[in-house]
Amino acid sequence: MTDAGPLVSVIVPHLNDADGLRACLASLARQVDAPPHEVIVVDNGSVELPEQVCAEVPGTVLLCEAEPGPGRARNHGAAVAAGSILAFIDADCRADQRWLRTIVDRFAAAPEVDVIGGQVTVVPRRPGRPSMVEAHELVFGYRMRLYVERDGYTATLNMAVRRDAFRRVGPFGGRDIAEDRDWGRRATALGLRIAYVDDMRITTAARPDRTALRCKWDRLLSHDAAELGADRRARSWFLLRAVAVAASPPVEVLGILVSDRVEGPRSRWMAVLGTTWIRLYRARRMVSLLVRGNAAELQEGWNGAPGRTLVEARPSSADG
Repeated sequence: MTDAGPLVSVIVPHLNDADGLRACLASLARQVDAPPHEVIVVDNGSVELPEQVCAEVPGTVLLCEAEPGPGRARNHGAAVAAGSILAFIDADCRADQRWLRTIVDRFAAAPEVDVIGGQVTVVPRRPGRPSMVEAHELVFGYRMRLYVERDGYTATLNMAVRRDAFRRVGPFGGRDIAEDRDWGRRATALGLRIAYVDDMRITTAARPDRTALRCKWDRLLSHDAAELGADRRARSWFLLRAVAVAASPPVEVLGILVSDRVEGPRSRWMAVLGTTWIRLYRARRMVSLLVRGNAAELQEGWNGAPGRTLVEARPSSADG
């Protein structure tokens, strides 16, 4: 921080994850060659406010957002941010020591770029011995370069944007949409340029179990199904997607075997098992959404689950 104020405002949404937030703030406090910056934590309805955790890192600002949803929390932080760059990171993530410096240098070197997203490394609870869910996420979780270069958005757990560009696009959506994908589409429609920056690195914990991974896909699929409406052609394509998803596990085996995101025969085998399980689950859910029309039910079940943390509830990208 200088007399002129912060150059970067780091915004961290938080929900019931004090230990994760403590590690996240510690990683931000250890930044090397850090530009002037501020850290804004926005609590989104935790059972206990993380006041002590934030007090451990002097200068951290703690705000509260009553309306549920990490998008709303990020919007609250952005509304009070003083920096000309807004950097978003989730409470269960750890920033590389040069994360902030990389963000500032990339924007300085590329004035035509409005939004950047960086590399996300998924970390299992037991390194070298991931569960099948964790192994699947090691291979397919947060393929940020793909999202940016193919799909035109970056996941919000590792995203930075010029504040003026954020204002042009407008705030993140609520719980009823995939906020990162929706915001990226709006940004792209306005002609904003989004770039992938490999050196802009963070780590995040893999989802811990099947329930967490099912919750993620229930939410994403409910968003997709809600967009179909009564359009027969769109519904037919959705059914074809379900068939393709169900048939995809054998096709993915070769990619898993050669992936540099997972190591060792056991971990690769676990990734095959995890991918097969979640792809079959997704296909069954997609057919169920078409037949029963229960998108609202799936979405409400996701949003209304008590005690959910951002690790589970973050509106993550459609990977895997």
